[in-house]
Amino acid sequence: MTNIQHITDTTKLNNGVNMPWLGFGVFQTKEGDEVINAVRDALETGYRSIDTAAAYGNETGVGTAIKQSGVSRNELFITTKLWNANQGYDSTLRAFDESRKKLGIDVVDLYLIHWPVKGKYKDTWKAMEKLYRDGSIRAIGVSNFQVHHLNDLFESSEVVPAVNQIELHPLLSQTELRTFCQQKGIQVEAWSPLIQGNHDLPLLKELADTYHKTPAQIILRWDLQHGIVTIPKSIHTERIRENADVFDFTLSDADMQRLDGLNRNERTGADPDNFNF
Repeated sequence: MTNIQHITDTTKLNNGVNMPWLGFGVFQTKEGDEVINAVRDALETGYRSIDTAAAYGNETGVGTAIKQSGVSRNELFITTKLWNANQGYDSTLRAFDESRKKLGIDVVDLYLIHWPVKGKYKDTWKAMEKLYRDGSIRAIGVSNFQVHHLNDLFESSEVVPAVNQIELHPLLSQTELRTFCQQKGIQVEAWSPLIQGNHDLPLLKELADTYHKTPAQIILRWDLQHGIVTIPKSIHTERIRENADVFDFTLSDADMQRLDGLNRNERTGADPDNFNF
């Protein structure tokens, strides 16, 4: 069980780069004031990891918030992702440059392939390896890759992905994929950790009462104790703070097992083996 006690605690990725265990996600957060204010609130709360993507359409706002925050760049861990339409060698290089300009940063801390687009992700990875070797990216990784996608990638890759960001929460615990990634030295990161706000589960309510926490805080603590990097999103200041207030309690082994038992292999998002975007 991973013992994480502070918002600035980090995991060491397979290339030695440190990544915060708790990050702030901006999926479905509107470009402009909404994302600027949300990121600013997150940074003021103490988050140091921000996760965006080209597809979210808010990289410029994230960059603006970073600049306005006054937080030193070397304290921050910025992740963005390559969208499916831009996969391929040359188009990856171009798309990365555009993301970097929008974010207003020279070096991206973590760059991910957003989805495993068939016939494209190997060439995409080659471009990402080049950017990594050039020092434009501190760590490269993937998102939504299943075991077979990773094995396929390994056949031609020189760099093992540092991170695999996947949909992961108590209703979709992905134990087989997590075990595989652990064996390969790939850090698992959860997107949609809070089940899109679906906390209406009796066990979550029971544990929230027991630990004097919210159901969301129970889920985030479950992630952290499993050694899963997690990136909850919100545009509400009180929620942003609430999601960061998960370092003053520890779930018992028995309660961790009870939460593990909620798994239904139930997705809120697309299936990585069957998506059409």
